[in-house]
Amino acid sequence: MSHDPDLLPDGTGPAGPEDPEPGGRVRPTTAGTVVGTAVVGLVLGWLLRPVSVWVNGSAPTVGWLPALTLTFVALAIGAVAWSTYRLLHRRRDLLEPHRAVNRLVMAKTCALVGALFAGGYFGYALSWVGLTDAALARQRVVHSVVAAVAAVLLVVGSLLLERACRVHRDDR
Repeated sequence: MSHDPDLLPDGTGPAGPEDPEPGGRVRPTTAGTVVGTAVVGLVLGWLLRPVSVWVNGSAPTVGWLPALTLTFVALAIGAVAWSTYRLLHRRRDLLEPHRAVNRLVMAKTCALVGALFAGGYFGYALSWVGLTDAALARQRVVHSVVAAVAAVLLVVGSLLLERACRVHRDDR
């Protein structure tokens, strides 16, 4: 069977100008995508304690390093969002296309990873609620909640960066 370049990968209809997304536009990250990813993280985080106790006999501890790392990345993304917004919307300067795409991809990726981590850390904290007799339960809850809040900040900064990358059709 020969490959026809005018057909879509599934073999139907012509590819090209009739495609629903001419110009290669990228849609904004939806709230449903972020919430869905966070829910997946929540379930995985909640399951981490019982599964690790069943496999290893003990649950993992959460240190300050993940929270600090997520906070640092959230601040860096926020700074890139602010500089991108200033560059494109206040000074009306040009941003090289490959740099704009890199920032957009970074924003979309960090938003989803941040949502997954936020859900995961909140889920892990929830798995310890009511287990006050367990060793280090309070510490695990506090560290997990702080890391989850840092991950939420990462999501917010990422969505702001994604928004800063938007330009109007009539813009250069």
